[in-house]
Amino acid sequence: MKKRTPISTIMTSEVITLSNKDSLEMAERLFKSNHIRHIPVVNGDAIIGMLSYTDLLRISFADAIDEDEESVDSIVYNMFSIEQVMAKNLISVSSITTIKEVAEILSKKEFHAIPVVDDDKLVGIVTTTDLINYLIEQF
Repeated sequence: MKKRTPISTIMTSEVITLSNKDSLEMAERLFKSNHIRHIPVVNGDAIIGMLSYTDLLRISFADAIDEDEESVDSIVYNMFSIEQVMAKNLISVSSITTIKEVAEILSKKEFHAIPVVDDDKLVGIVTTTDLINYLIEQF
């Protein structure tokens, strides 16, 4: 295992994002149709928050019984905005941060995704799944 490998080698660079003007209903559709658990919320190129599928589960059942279901019951979602539900005080890393450093951050925190930001611009996202897949490849 290489000790100085940058996170850019395993991060997702084609990031699906939301705007704070988007609806929670749209967010749930993105989570389900793309089989993802975290979506950065942006204003232009700048990240302003992170919405997780768990955030949606906290405010509703979010079709927890059937994750493959494409339809969305939006009654609860109409009571909240993305800005009210998303995490705002984010920790981010740059694309040259090492995989080891990112793993140390995620091992000590209670979240599972970190935005990758260079020059105040969102360039990627790295998740615990990315780290696990990297570790599996090493064996």
